Amino acid sequence: MFEPVIAPSGTLLGLLQRGRGDGTLHALAAPRAEALAALNQCVLRDPRQDWQVENRSLYYARLYLDLDGPLGEIESHLFSADDLVDDTDHRTGLALSVLGHLASYGRDDALMLLRRYAASGANWAWALDELALRDDDEGLRSLAAPVLARFPATAEGEARLAAAVRDAYEPRPWCLWEESPLYGERLSAARRQGSFDRWQRQLTPSGPRPGWGVQAVFDWAADGLRRGTPLHVPAARCLAAVAQPEDRSAILAAAAGADGEAARATALHHLVLAEPDNPAVLDLIEAAADEPAVAAYERMCGPEAVERARRWVHRPDALGEAAAALLAARGGAEDAPLVLSALRSTVRGSGPDTRRLFALVDGAGRLAIGCAAPVLRHVYRETSSSHLRGRAARALASTDPSFAAGFAVECLWDCEETTREVAARHAETADARVAPRLRRLAADPAEEEDVQSAVRSRITPESAV
Repeated sequence: MFEPVIAPSGTLLGLLQRGRGDGTLHALAAPRAEALAALNQCVLRDPRQDWQVENRSLYYARLYLDLDGPLGEIESHLFSADDLVDDTDHRTGLALSVLGHLASYGRDDALMLLRRYAASGANWAWALDELALRDDDEGLRSLAAPVLARFPATAEGEARLAAAVRDAYEPRPWCLWEESPLYGERLSAARRQGSFDRWQRQLTPSGPRPGWGVQAVFDWAADGLRRGTPLHVPAARCLAAVAQPEDRSAILAAAAGADGEAARATALHHLVLAEPDNPAVLDLIEAAADEPAVAAYERMCGPEAVERARRWVHRPDALGEAAAALLAARGGAEDAPLVLSALRSTVRGSGPDTRRLFALVDGAGRLAIGCAAPVLRHVYRETSSSHLRGRAARALASTDPSFAAGFAVECLWDCEETTREVAARHAETADARVAPRLRRLAADPAEEEDVQSAVRSRITPESAV
C-alpha cells in the first residue's frame, strides 16, 4: 500500500482529497474539466489516511452527480493491466464504492460497470457486494456463471468456494444462485462446508483451558509474543479469572519484570484493572515508562491516574503523551491550560495529522477551551484525516463563536456523516446556502439517519417542501 500524496489545503485537489465540504463548493464553481480531473484523481488514487474507516465514496459520488461526470476514467482504472497483478482492496475499493452509490442514484452506466467488473475483475467480491445492495434479481442471476467459473471443480476450488460463501459480506447473490437447479447442489454443499469450518474453529480454540493457573497464563502470553501475536490484553482478562489472593506477590514480581516482557505486560494490564487506584501500580508504570507500561496506563481512568497525569504531562516521552490524553479525557477545568499546552506543542512538533491529536482535540472541546480555537481551526483546515477534522469541528462548536456562520456551513457538504450531523445542528440559516442544503439532505435516501434527524430538528415541514 502506498502513502497518499496530499496536495496543499488551499487547492481544489487538496480540498477534495481531504473530503472537505469546501471541496464540493469549489468544484462546482470551478471549470468543469478542472473539477472532473481533480475528482478522478481522488477516486483513482485513494487519498485517505485510513481507507478502511474514513468515508469518501458518497462524497465523491454526489459530486459526480452534480457535475454529470462521465465514468470513463473509472472504467479504464478498473480494467487496466494492473488489475491482473494487483487484487488488493485498496486499489479498486473506493472506485467500486463510488459506483455503488451512483447505481443507487439511478446511474445505469455505474450499474453496468459493476456487473462487468464482478464478472471479470480481480476484486470481484467487492463489486458483487455493491451489486447485492442495488441490483435486481435478474442482474444478479446473470453473474452466477462467471463468478462460479472462478472456482474449478477440484478439492482446492471447492474449498475456496466454501470460504467465499462463508465470508461474503452480502449473502443475497449466493442465496439466489443456490435456488438455481444448475448451481444449487454445489452451493448448498459449499454453504454447509463453510458452516462446518466455522464450527471447527470454535470447537478447537487455541486459548486458555479450564484449570489454568497464573503461570500458565504467563506462558500463553509468552508463546503469543514469540509467534508475533501479542496476547497480553486477553491474557490479563484470563489472569483476572484465575488469580487468587496468594498469587498477588507473583503478579507484582512479574509486573516488575521478573518473568519476561510478555508476563510483565500481562501483569501490568491485570493490575490496572484489578487495582486502579493503587499508587504502587503507578510507580511500576513510571519506573518502566516503556510501551507495555504506557499501554497499561492508557487503560486507567481513576483519580490517582489523573493526579499522576498532572505530574507526567510535561515528560517528553510516550508516558507524557498518554498523560496529556488522560487529562484531555478525564481532567477538570483546572487542567485546561495543560491540555491547551499539549495541543499546541503536538501540532508544532508532529503536524496536523498525528493520531495523538484525536484525544487532545476532543479534550479542548470537552473543556470548552476558547483559547484553543485558533489551533483547532488550523487542524480543521490542514489535516488529511476526515475523522480528525470531524473532531475538530465538534470542538469548534464548543469553543469558537464564529463556527455556526463559518466552518459549520461547509461541513454540510463534508464527507463524514458525523461531521454533517454537527453542521446540521449548528449551521447558521442566515447563510443562503444552508436551508437548500438541509432540504436536500432531508430528501436524500442515501443520507444517514442521524444526519436526517439533525436536519429535521432544524427545518419545519413547510420549509422542507
